[in-house]
Amino acid sequence: MAMEEEQTPPELRYLSGLGNTFTSEAVPGSLPVGQNNPLVCPLGLYAEQLSGTSFTTPRARNLRTWLYRIKPSVTHEPFYPRNPTNERLVGEFDRTTTVATPTQLRWRPADVPLHPGLDFIDGLYTVCGAGSSCLRHGYAIHMYAANKPMDGCSLCNADGDFLIVPQQGRLFITTECGRLLVSPGEIVVIPQGLRFAVDLPDGPSRGYVSEIFGAHFQLPDLGPIGANGLASPRDFLSPTAWFEQEHHPGYTIVHKYGGELFSATQDFSPFNVVAWHGNYVPYKYDLSKFCPFNTVLLDHGDPSVNTVLTAPTDKPGVALLDFVIFPPRWLVAENTFRPPYYHRNCMSEFMGLIYGMYEAKADGFLPGGASLHSCMTPHGPDTKTYEATISRAAANEPSRLSGTLAFMFESWLIPRVCPWALDSPCRDLDYYQCWIGLKSHFSPPAAAVDDENE
Repeated sequence: MAMEEEQTPPELRYLSGLGNTFTSEAVPGSLPVGQNNPLVCPLGLYAEQLSGTSFTTPRARNLRTWLYRIKPSVTHEPFYPRNPTNERLVGEFDRTTTVATPTQLRWRPADVPLHPGLDFIDGLYTVCGAGSSCLRHGYAIHMYAANKPMDGCSLCNADGDFLIVPQQGRLFITTECGRLLVSPGEIVVIPQGLRFAVDLPDGPSRGYVSEIFGAHFQLPDLGPIGANGLASPRDFLSPTAWFEQEHHPGYTIVHKYGGELFSATQDFSPFNVVAWHGNYVPYKYDLSKFCPFNTVLLDHGDPSVNTVLTAPTDKPGVALLDFVIFPPRWLVAENTFRPPYYHRNCMSEFMGLIYGMYEAKADGFLPGGASLHSCMTPHGPDTKTYEATISRAAANEPSRLSGTLAFMFESWLIPRVCPWALDSPCRDLDYYQCWIGLKSHFSPPAAAVDDENE
């Protein structure tokens, strides 16, 4: 069992380590000893297993947690389609729901509406994605803008894992395994099937969400980097057991299933887990603890060197979805164009900005905004960035890139875009103009010009 962090208040203690098997109990003696499912559990609790992988998944990747709860989660009324539904959530990406476009896309940040009241469920909307939640292969990229807490309800995502990136306002998230406080500059992963509720301690909040179908996030292999670097497992924090046992008539469980929302009622909180043990748990990570690697002599490294988490496919080195960050760091390469290079990529790249300015875009890409560069669509630094970089007097001097934090969701699968994202008033229809000003700097030798004129 990993040691609990000592720096946080007692009510928000965390367990350190990604992929560890933890044990946690809110009441001493509430965990069974020596077995998972005794005839009678301690303190009269019910044993319930939450499986994140098939029973026969190889042990190194097998994910499951045993929950010991006051009442089992099966104790609810039947599910019915939620009313009102959220028509801007998509789980099947085909021609009936979305549009394919190779055009470079960019969106300005959306204001968080003050009215009507939107909790995390109703404030969540899909931007793009690929594949199918029902076929258990693919991903969705969402954004959210919420202005009220999830009172009297919780969400269970049966379709996949959520990776949530808050950009404005902290999230106080209650799960069946305990509670987490997540600030901008941190991320949180909520595994498939775990019930959770989102409160907004700072008021209105907005951010980004990636969702993966049929896979789970893990740390990337380090290869020649060695045993240390990038995101350290010890810096991922999971909650400790916490429960409530009050009577809650009419409590609503919202179930996201096949991209649609269903609801069922029960008379108790789903957060009635007194103790648990296992390795299938939510976790958060402070992005400032990332240990970046960079070139120290020449050329610009590929962005994959900044991968925090990956959801791999069956093809070695190919990701269903990578989560990559562009954090503060030193730039020291000599005789090198240091911003990201011009690129056409077999992967598709969705980018967001948490704070500051992104190094490849002098204008237009704002905190809370987003961009999408799809498979083989050209992209790269805008005109201002390019001209400023090549004319910089001290181009070989070391410089520290600070006050910025951008990220990328990158996938092997080609995204289809939701019509409301294409029609959004926040879409920057002039995005392409940022490259139109790039001029030719071609200066052939005089002999070559004379030969051409003969």
